Amino acid sequence: MSVTPTTDAAQTAQTTAGTRNSKTIAGNFDQFLLLLTTQLKNQNPLDPLNTNEFTQQLVQFASVEQQIKTNDTLSALVSSTQASTVTMALSFVGAEVTADGAASSLKGGKAEWTLNAARAASEASIVVKDRSGNVVYKETRALAAGAQKFTWDGRTSTGSTAPDGDYTISVTARDTTGQTVSVNTEITGRVDGVDLSGSAPVLTVGSIKVPLTGVKSIRRAA
Repeated sequence: MSVTPTTDAAQTAQTTAGTRNSKTIAGNFDQFLLLLTTQLKNQNPLDPLNTNEFTQQLVQFASVEQQIKTNDTLSALVSSTQASTVTMALSFVGAEVTADGAASSLKGGKAEWTLNAARAASEASIVVKDRSGNVVYKETRALAAGAQKFTWDGRTSTGSTAPDGDYTISVTARDTTGQTVSVNTEITGRVDGVDLSGSAPVLTVGSIKVPLTGVKSIRRAA
């Protein structure tokens, strides 16, 4: 569980760029005011300078300065939100979560999924594949409406025993009228850590990665 240097470098570069822009606009604005006051002091009373141009430039400087301040504020808000998200993700470590997902780990001759059918299905084809995409197990059964557990004992369709590892499941179901029934797959497991290498924290359940947005429920042992 670590934060990649790329993320820190990007944030540092963004902060440095914002500071540089602020200093640049401030320096240019000071030079502009110095030039303006010098011209006003030395202008010909019979042929005064046109103040409209100066007014427009003042407005432009003020607009740019305001935009830079707004960008700095937004950057601070983004950093604060990211820190809150990381803190929340770390609080999941050690908890048992149920999340959307098709991948589960086979350990000790047992891999489990939750199949959530939109309505009862008279015929559901359940296919289990290994990490290479090869079909290792397939069966057809009826499904009741709602959530139900599906446990695979690691036995392949040829009768051999599949090695421990990660496997994915897919379900194609139909009702008695032949209409397709939607079946969502969910996994349950204990959160071992948090992966911070991407743009958003990702929970790790064994070797399975679970996005925070996919978490359905959280449970801690008493």
